[in-house]
Amino acid sequence: MTDYVLEAELREDLGRGNTRRLRKAGKLPAIIYGGDKPDLPITLDYNEVAKIMLRDEAFYTSMLEVKVKGKRGKNTVLLKDTQWDSIYDTPMHLDFFRVSGSDSVTVAVPVHTINVDTCPGVKAGGQLSVIRHELEVTCRADAIPDQIEVDCANFELDQIVHIDDIELPDGMEVVHDVNFTILSIVEPKRMEEPETVDEAATDGAEGDEASTDEAAKDSSEGDKEE
Repeated sequence: MTDYVLEAELREDLGRGNTRRLRKAGKLPAIIYGGDKPDLPITLDYNEVAKIMLRDEAFYTSMLEVKVKGKRGKNTVLLKDTQWDSIYDTPMHLDFFRVSGSDSVTVAVPVHTINVDTCPGVKAGGQLSVIRHELEVTCRADAIPDQIEVDCANFELDQIVHIDDIELPDGMEVVHDVNFTILSIVEPKRMEEPETVDEAATDGAEGDEASTDEAAKDSSEGDKEE
């Protein structure tokens, strides 16, 4: 079962020139590959797909059904890669990878924190700092979560939360050699107060300066008398 269904057309003419013409016509170039089948260049309706990509974060981690007009039929896929326009930050090309529900896949899933308002460390004045905003997880294609929730309800001040501290859903794992940091709750750095000048040392310095001036004055007056 898929959460999104996209209508597509087969893209016969390839090349940069044709790709630019498609974009000007409101089409979004894409390709479907994998699954021991030939690559399938397609086009999608730009407005339809761009609206979903901007609105639904789950689109990036969900199984999708792409219906290609003609004899190509249905394709169950995952969005594998997106080429973005560097100036306008809009999608320019999509890569879809064929999957079945039982396939083991590795995808990047967003990290979301919950119960931050009741977190003891935050209530004590700590600042929540999320180090990893997404995690690369391995699981079944039909069991990819929209997000990984990190419950902050019991985190204390100056606590550092690592990947091994996170409870993942059954059948999911994050492959890692290092127990890396997910987030931390630390007290904000205080601005250092300027160092106070030692009054005694200041008085001493002023006294030495005065003595030097007086000695120079006496020497000058002695020269005049001679």
